[in-house]
Amino acid sequence: MHIIDYVIFVVYMLAMLGVGVYFFNKNKTAEDFYVSGRNMSSWHIGLSVVATDVGGGFSIGLGGLGFTMGISGSWMLFTGLLGAWLSAVFLIPKVSALGHKYKFFTFPQIFGHFYNAKVALLAGIISAIGYVGFTSSQVLAGAKLASATIDGLDIQTALIVMGLIAVVYTSIGGLKAVIYTDTIQWLVLICGLVFIGIPIAYNAVGGYEAIKETLAPEYLSLTNVSWYQLLNWSVTIIPIWFVGMTLYQRIYASKGEKEAKKAWLIAGVFEWPIMAFMGVILGMLAKVAATKGMFVGITDAASMDSEMGLPILLATILPVGLMGLMLSSYFSAILSTADSCLMAASGNIVTDIIAKFSKKELTHKKELQLSQIVTLLVGFFAILLASQMQNVLELMLYSYAFMVSGLFVPVIGALFWEKSHPIAAFWSMLCGGATTIILIIADKKLPLGIKLPENLDANIYGISVSLILFVTISLYYYNKKEKQNGIQTN
Repeated sequence: MHIIDYVIFVVYMLAMLGVGVYFFNKNKTAEDFYVSGRNMSSWHIGLSVVATDVGGGFSIGLGGLGFTMGISGSWMLFTGLLGAWLSAVFLIPKVSALGHKYKFFTFPQIFGHFYNAKVALLAGIISAIGYVGFTSSQVLAGAKLASATIDGLDIQTALIVMGLIAVVYTSIGGLKAVIYTDTIQWLVLICGLVFIGIPIAYNAVGGYEAIKETLAPEYLSLTNVSWYQLLNWSVTIIPIWFVGMTLYQRIYASKGEKEAKKAWLIAGVFEWPIMAFMGVILGMLAKVAATKGMFVGITDAASMDSEMGLPILLATILPVGLMGLMLSSYFSAILSTADSCLMAASGNIVTDIIAKFSKKELTHKKELQLSQIVTLLVGFFAILLASQMQNVLELMLYSYAFMVSGLFVPVIGALFWEKSHPIAAFWSMLCGGATTIILIIADKKLPLGIKLPENLDANIYGISVSLILFVTISLYYYNKKEKQNGIQTN
């Protein structure tokens, strides 16, 4: 990159850190830090939600899908639209009122309200583990982008630099800093894609004729996707809108139910079709460029890392100045998700785990300081985890799958089924999440040589185990209670 690009990029990063420093002086309590005083507007929340959900991981991941399968990859974020709108209709009316009434900070506090402290603690542990993994995926996405576009920068150094920037401004600024930077970062990303990335890439590869000549016809079709892929995406992504800690924090941070619902509708539309198609189109253009031999040192497009196609495309085609702007755009998306996931993991650890074992109640100042320290430590661990992984989308979806398979069924039961029981919630969470992790580690191979179908994701089995246990145990205790009531009546 040229020195001008470096200057633009550095100024942008310093501006983001400046936002964190500004809100560091504004935060007085843990409520300010985690739910930004519960007074955010729908547009700020909506843009923050889509920036967090799509973010850098899905931006880089969507580029990879566009590179390998074309515009049909956009269906992945269609499940995000469905999840956003379903949760706006069914979840927000219940959760918004509870959050404001009982001053909740986190998602697992819902479990404490409907079940008991033991269930809430397990939910906090599952959510924290999932969000540490998700934070790592965003840092890895940033490192891939940086190492592909900045001369002489290896991926491990990029991991450390990217991670430190996200960790520092999140640790000091809290959720209000996260939401305001999300708004800025998402607008920067959209402008970067619409006015810089897509037009220049389209012209550089030779326009529509070159795309048709270079790519197979299925790349331009919306049907180049299997039923089981759609099922896997749906089962992994739609439920996250009902169990995502980052989303519950934003429901609590909204002024009220009406503002939160509007924010979710805004987020859904921006996810699909807007972000979905922009991401896969850039991935397709990267595939065209790679196939035509436009990438220095890469002779075989089929053998390269599909997620590296988009960053290398940007480094290849963008002129001085615009490269710095576009790089800032993508780093914006990455940071907007990394900071939110970091806040989620920190909130789970402080509110849902440490607070449960603390013998004395902390003052507002001490609680705020503890929150900032934990956020810093979680961020460092996320950087370490990212250094051990290779694929951004895979790490993201594994993290999603673990949380969904453990938490989805019990939260739906808590909100919508009066026969739900705390013991059922505990064991369905534990066994659902464990099933998914074991199957992922074992590559879906069971004892005695039994192997589950390759096409279906592990979390489908995890959710199934969770559902069976939850319903069976809840009905057992419900019927037991009914019998005892009957005996007492007689």
